[in-house]
Amino acid sequence: MKTYAAGMRWGEGPRWQRGALWLSDTQGGKLWTDHDGPWRGIPLDAVPNGLWFLPDGRLVGAMMHERRIGVWTGERFATYADLSAVATGPLGDMVGDPHGNLYVDDVGFAAHAGEPPRPGRLVRVAADGSVGVATEDVEFPNGLAFVDEGRTLLVAETARQRLTAFTVADGGALTDRRTYADLARLVGGDARPDGIWATRDGVWVATTTGHTVALVRENELVTSVDTGALLPIACCGDGGNRLFVTLADAQGLPLGEALAAKAMRTTVALLQTTKAGNAG
Repeated sequence: MKTYAAGMRWGEGPRWQRGALWLSDTQGGKLWTDHDGPWRGIPLDAVPNGLWFLPDGRLVGAMMHERRIGVWTGERFATYADLSAVATGPLGDMVGDPHGNLYVDDVGFAAHAGEPPRPGRLVRVAADGSVGVATEDVEFPNGLAFVDEGRTLLVAETARQRLTAFTVADGGALTDRRTYADLARLVGGDARPDGIWATRDGVWVATTTGHTVALVRENELVTSVDTGALLPIACCGDGGNRLFVTLADAQGLPLGEALAAKAMRTTVALLQTTKAGNAG
């Protein structure tokens, strides 16, 4: 892998759109992009976590501490959907379907503030603006991705070290919960999935403390890339053969200590692969 960009503290939710990369720096309080040319960070008063592009091209963000979905105006994230009636904790990753429906993590507790763990949930924001709980009892929900042409939604349960699959029912509810990939078994006991990205060949998983970016299919490890001392946070493809991976350097500290001390330094690495395209 080679370096694509640098300068972030903790890079989440990378998304590629119209020749540009976008990502959230949840610790640095910035939105980063090379949309206008040079790679730059835009300071924000309210920072998103997960990002997604709506079918009409607008960028939306899961506003981490505000229990709302924001839409990017070019200067700030105006309110797109209010989640205060359903969200119980910080918001995490987000994914959307071709119809404009969004699914977002309600993590359930603020780990960075020392709150004790409790189960989270997945919230659905329909294209018509209505909001509801899609499913309950997910343990530290993180990366989200659709597979099977949108019939199945995957969520990375960081605390359970696995990808969990749900069937997307008519109306958007999530049913038929099942384990898609046991990452502790497939990758190693330190694998704790964060961001994921679906392709025709499987699902790329950033395993953070597993120090690996792994491509998995249902109950199968296809291939993996060792990231050395760096912690892979999240990933996304560009629709072709490139995979962007955010990699965090903890400066020799344990993960929790590095986050608390804001000692993290993140770069975006570029992995050339024939298996990075969008899911078909």
